[in-house]
Amino acid sequence: MTAYRLYGRPGWGSAIVEAQLAWYGLPFTVELVGDLLRDPPSRQKLEAANPLAQVPTLVLPDGTVMSESAAITLLLADVTGQDSLVPGPAARERASFLRWLVFIVANIYPTFTYADVPSRFVEVEAAQQPFVATIDAYRNRLWSQVESVTGAPWFLGDRLSALDIFVAVMTHWGPKRPWFEKEAPRLFAIATRADALPPLQDTWARNKPGS
Repeated sequence: MTAYRLYGRPGWGSAIVEAQLAWYGLPFTVELVGDLLRDPPSRQKLEAANPLAQVPTLVLPDGTVMSESAAITLLLADVTGQDSLVPGPAARERASFLRWLVFIVANIYPTFTYADVPSRFVEVEAAQQPFVATIDAYRNRLWSQVESVTGAPWFLGDRLSALDIFVAVMTHWGPKRPWFEKEAPRLFAIATRADALPPLQDTWARNKPGS
């Protein structure tokens, strides 16, 4: 089988898709990109495949370009015919899975887009820091909402899903793991449990914080 090609950067959102490719045992290569927020040549390189110049961007074996982590998550489950990360249509967890998958990518994920480089959205320099602080506080409230519906030992209860991979990766971003340990202990427990999954050890090593 021809390999998938994943445009990514260690620790960024591409780690979510890389973990799923590894979980399913699909052949893939990672094409590293630079800091897309601050390095124009890196953006230009990726724009050829994805005009938004965002990761994850996944090129399928037939050359089709996929973006959007939720869409890729659903596609990989379809491609493999497996329900180990995405509950099937008849599964009782299906509705909850879809709700919170979209909640995370539609509500929490964009807070990083706005706050990472606030000058893209707020021109007045004196207003940028208050803008970031407001977004950070809003993100924390969103995570607290997710915490209130989180099951155990995994997000959906007894069964693992791609939601646990999203949690494992995104809890390394702001407000970071110490905040989750104190303020969202169920999400923190899921993240640390996902850290120990044997099929994902190479992925986590390549995407460890600070790499």
